[in-house]
Amino acid sequence: MIPVPGFEGRRVAVFGLGRSGITAARALHAGGAVPVLWDDGVSGRMQAEAEGFIVEDLTRADWSGFAALVLSPGAPLTHPKPHWTVERAHAAGVPVMGDVELFARALDALPQGQRPRVVAITGTNGKSTTTALIGWVLKSAGLSVHIGGNIGIGVLALPAPTPDAVYVIEVSSYQLDLTTTFAPDVAILTNISPDHLDRHGGMEGYVAAKAKLFQAHGEGRTAIIGTDERWGNDIFDALLSRGGWTTMVTTRVLMVGGGRRGGVPADKIGERLSEGRARYFDAGHLVMMEATDGELTADSVMIADLTKARSLPGRHNAQNAAFAYAAARALGVSHDAAVEGLMTFPGLAHRMEAVGRLGGVRFINDSKGTNADAARQALASYPSVFWIAGGKAKEGGIEALRDLFPHVARAYLIGEAADAFSVTLADTPHVVAHTMERAVELAAADAAKAGGEQVVLLSPACASFDQFPDFEVRGEAFRAAVLALGAQPEPAA
Repeated sequence: MIPVPGFEGRRVAVFGLGRSGITAARALHAGGAVPVLWDDGVSGRMQAEAEGFIVEDLTRADWSGFAALVLSPGAPLTHPKPHWTVERAHAAGVPVMGDVELFARALDALPQGQRPRVVAITGTNGKSTTTALIGWVLKSAGLSVHIGGNIGIGVLALPAPTPDAVYVIEVSSYQLDLTTTFAPDVAILTNISPDHLDRHGGMEGYVAAKAKLFQAHGEGRTAIIGTDERWGNDIFDALLSRGGWTTMVTTRVLMVGGGRRGGVPADKIGERLSEGRARYFDAGHLVMMEATDGELTADSVMIADLTKARSLPGRHNAQNAAFAYAAARALGVSHDAAVEGLMTFPGLAHRMEAVGRLGGVRFINDSKGTNADAARQALASYPSVFWIAGGKAKEGGIEALRDLFPHVARAYLIGEAADAFSVTLADTPHVVAHTMERAVELAAADAAKAGGEQVVLLSPACASFDQFPDFEVRGEAFRAAVLALGAQPEPAA
């Protein structure tokens, strides 16, 4: 746990007693504060009482006595309208913050030489894989690494800071909205596409929340930004005048001589590049990373052939690898150690995860593909797939994926969206399978009948909440159905 100082002896309101809320209460108590907890649900209040916390109805509380409100990221800060606790806090002049802001303040309270380093990752898609991949690369290079935040362990539940540690944390737009002093050493934006617009009042608010990751960017800090979308490109341009180091990551070929197009081998940069450029590369200062054609290049230097990395298929994973490589180099990891980490990454559950093989058929679990943009990355990774899709549809459904329908050998539709997706697919071969088990059974049979090497892909382009509690349970249902057919689990990388 990371104790949070700065509120010693003072009452701090904590609303929302899910994972982040109850962890924040523990961290505040460990730092000397008096947390006062409330939740609309009885079970959360019961857990808090069982742990000995003060549980008080915040609708009746005297808000002038609170030093801060710690708000669950699940409660709206501004849209569609501020949560009632936010209105009470604002009326009483009480600052509102979340667990990531408490984490930032805990680190800021340490003496300069005792502070660990922080890598923070946000983005609409790819942030969880990028977070896990960075953690893997840094651990493989021998660093002391703690991984958490919006992925896995809540940030305040991570081990207490030590000077040699590196925290690698995923942060959502909801969490960033609740920060004011968060200042990671390496800040990464993977991409931006429309999402959570109801919670941010539209695209402008959503982009502004993501941009808060760079609110402290300047000397001694590194920003690594995906620039394929105009929103990321605008943030990149805005940061160039603020000092620090800023690296762009793109899937476009922008620099002549990259990779198989004539990139400089990393062991030849002293001979082939100017002294200045070689010095910057050796120091881990990268201007541009290109993730194209299954390879990585950085400032015309050939970094890695990703076709040899089994757990990083597709353009989107090449982007993830570029972010991880750039982050590792910014933290002082050598080129060779960073590449070795990329090549040995075992992958992340439910994100383009190879779960089994039956004859020539591979089964890929991309249950985290909860919107069309995420499913696009998965579909584009294979020339032909037997695609399992459906669930609780997001706005627009799969209309935006029409250009990838030629990649679909046949689709198997499940959940609430099945009938609507059937209309959109039209002449693209498909069947309404309704359930995961039936979809896997039909897809496996059709893929085997096609012969040769085939892929059955679960990438639903939907939320899971019609049939499953979350995307993890949906992915495990896919895995169970695959293994029930007699498929052999994929060996570890």
